[in-house]
Amino acid sequence: MIDTCRFPTYFPLRVAQLRRKPDQRVQWTWLVSPVTTCLLLRRAASVCGLLFGPSRCELSSGVTAMLARLALCSPSPSRIRLSNVRAYAQSKFPRPHGKSLAHRSELKKAKRIVVKLGSAVVTRDECGLALGRLASIVEQVAMLQNQGREMMIVTSGAVAFGKQRLRHEILLSQSVRQALHSGQNQLKEMSVPVFEARACAAAGQSGLMALYEAMFTQYSTCTAQILVTNLDFYDEQKRRNLNSTLHELLRMNIVPIINTNDAVVPPPVPNSDLQGGNVISIKDNDSLAARLAVEMKADLLIALSDVEGLYDRPPGTDDAKLIDIFYPGDQQSITYGSKSRVGIGGMEAKVKAALWALQGGTSVVIANGTHPKITGHVISDIVEGKKVGTFFSEVKPAGPTVEQQTEMARHAGRALASLDPEQRGEIICSLADLLTEKKDEILSANKRDMELATSSGRLSQPLIDRLSLSSSKLNSLAIGLRQLAVSSRDSVGRVLRRTRVANNLELEQITVPIGVLLVIFESRPDCLPQVSALAIASGNALLLKGGKEASNTNRILHQLAQEALSIHGVADAIQLVSTREEVEDLCRLDKLIDLIIPRGSSQLVKDIQRAAKGIPVLGHSEGVCHVYIDNDASIDRAIDIVRDSKCDYPAACNAMETLLIHRDLLRTPIFDQIIDMLRTEQVKIHAGPRFASHLTFSPSEVKSLRTEYGDLECCIEVVDSMQDAVDHIHKYGSSHTDVIVTENEEKAEQFLQQVDSACVFWNSSSRFADGYRFGLGAEVGISTARIHARGPVGLEGLLTTKWVLRGEGHTVADFSEQGSMKYLHENIPIPSGGFS
Repeated sequence: MIDTCRFPTYFPLRVAQLRRKPDQRVQWTWLVSPVTTCLLLRRAASVCGLLFGPSRCELSSGVTAMLARLALCSPSPSRIRLSNVRAYAQSKFPRPHGKSLAHRSELKKAKRIVVKLGSAVVTRDECGLALGRLASIVEQVAMLQNQGREMMIVTSGAVAFGKQRLRHEILLSQSVRQALHSGQNQLKEMSVPVFEARACAAAGQSGLMALYEAMFTQYSTCTAQILVTNLDFYDEQKRRNLNSTLHELLRMNIVPIINTNDAVVPPPVPNSDLQGGNVISIKDNDSLAARLAVEMKADLLIALSDVEGLYDRPPGTDDAKLIDIFYPGDQQSITYGSKSRVGIGGMEAKVKAALWALQGGTSVVIANGTHPKITGHVISDIVEGKKVGTFFSEVKPAGPTVEQQTEMARHAGRALASLDPEQRGEIICSLADLLTEKKDEILSANKRDMELATSSGRLSQPLIDRLSLSSSKLNSLAIGLRQLAVSSRDSVGRVLRRTRVANNLELEQITVPIGVLLVIFESRPDCLPQVSALAIASGNALLLKGGKEASNTNRILHQLAQEALSIHGVADAIQLVSTREEVEDLCRLDKLIDLIIPRGSSQLVKDIQRAAKGIPVLGHSEGVCHVYIDNDASIDRAIDIVRDSKCDYPAACNAMETLLIHRDLLRTPIFDQIIDMLRTEQVKIHAGPRFASHLTFSPSEVKSLRTEYGDLECCIEVVDSMQDAVDHIHKYGSSHTDVIVTENEEKAEQFLQQVDSACVFWNSSSRFADGYRFGLGAEVGISTARIHARGPVGLEGLLTTKWVLRGEGHTVADFSEQGSMKYLHENIPIPSGGFS
């Protein structure tokens, strides 16, 4: 079967289908005008003739007669179903054209999109096309087209394709002539002439279009070629014809592929229109794409080149920075470099064309279309609003960008690290005082957040519980911060090791801050002062990204943190990201951020771990904590520990999720009392497979033994022994916190030694897995990683080390065989409280 019209999958029905067997007739459903369908059917028949031979694609006489009648009639509007498709696309991407999109997140609304492919993207060298890149770009364009968007391509490459083709022809011709007249020994002296660009374009345009058509055919997408010159835009009649043609092609769901007609195009005229006029000269494909985007009222123009985007100075030079968002008027602050290896535009031409399009109401993104790691999804990422390339916007944000915030934080963080320990402690104590002094303001802001969260209905009950603050919580926070202020005075600059490498050559290993921390948290506004205090104590700069559900509370808590920091002039060391930055975009700032710490749901942590390509992530994805009740357990202790572990704060990551019970305890008083207690506390019980097999009427069987409920729910499973419990924990646990309840010390010690989790407890609640309860003062989270920090991460987990070597003109040559010095490597005792 051949789908002759190759419409995408979202179309309600196919226009026509031709079957290969000659005894079956053509089946069709009218979705477009009968005249168009007539042409499509005839084209399909010709395709069948080429592929299968004329005997297999002859149309029946009835169909031929119908096609003749349809060619003479005009359809009624009710029979044209393309309007259904347009209505679908308009409902999915509802945005009237007029003003450009203000933020990247709004690019998802773009319906009509122009993709401009520069010469550096289309070609792999001066001669030849980059087929792999083109194939991935075509796939993305076809995918967006099939979503209901209207895609147009402005392409370069005809000259390069034609040059390659003509070169092969000349070389072949020369080799034949020389072989006939001069012998084989002269072949090495052949030279390829310099080709005139217009001739190359004439020779390459048809081949380039055939390549595009073959690629788009793989995705059931039709294409059409349009060659234009300046006259097509300046002549009013030609401009209207071009506009009408493009609109009709888009209406028929065809991707127009546009290029300047380089075979006949005149030399570029002086360009006076890029200074803000109403028209723009078509002197390269950058200006063509901009003019076309404005003419067709496109929502988005994506200009792909061989650089990541727009830099404030030529890429590759020292201190060159990629500009995330470019605003009109900023062009005076950048320095342009040389043009790319191919093409006639350059970055300056791209910027001028982009600003002209932006003025005309079309949003613009300039990005890299040649990078092998991102080419396969660069267009899709841009349309999804991800931070790719340079986005041109007319709306400047009220505050600094997140990159500027990070730079401010790093600069102030270094000043914070250089303060005396007493000064950092003073800042933390001031923050603790502010939490109690401004208690009413904090709780009022939190009340507004709670009301909005409850009325919206978008948050689950566990998240609403985490969002809530109370006077007791604020008092506990203040106590923990004061405790941290005292205990942190010997943290930064502490000497861990001192070695005498040689005479008068001493080496020290000392503690230093990690750098810039990014903490991403949802709900839980109490996380903000805890993490802020730890960052202050450890001398780290801090970037905070909280959930919008706690925006009011986070705002006032951040103001208090900056007020405390201002005592010693380092208020910028802690920044709250309040722009529309997506978490995934923040995770790409690998040159600005040194460590990411997620605080929230397991899904949030997993998303961040997946998105953070070059930045370490400190945290845990799940808190599947176990409590194992051994057959030697005390009844009273077991009941108290299970109740506290599950019911004290079910939404916490250290709450019990699975209760393991020794099989000897089934149908005993201890088992019955535990079940009665859980029912009294309204805990929903899920039965594990082995537990369910012991019951005639069991609770709902658990879907997965790796479930973190985060609510008044838990799983109960039966094990045969302590070792069986350990094996179960290793198989289904998350290496967070696991507990054994027993009076048998030997079993307990084996359990503590064998369970490979960050926290392992004996006869104590899992809820003790907390930095404050450990005496750390505060924590940034609980880590289940095995490198750097594990368990509740307090101050020590936010420090790293550096090596300091003090010498007197020592060189490595002094220690060679002919040198005069010898290595000693003697350990030097470190006095108590030793600082570098």
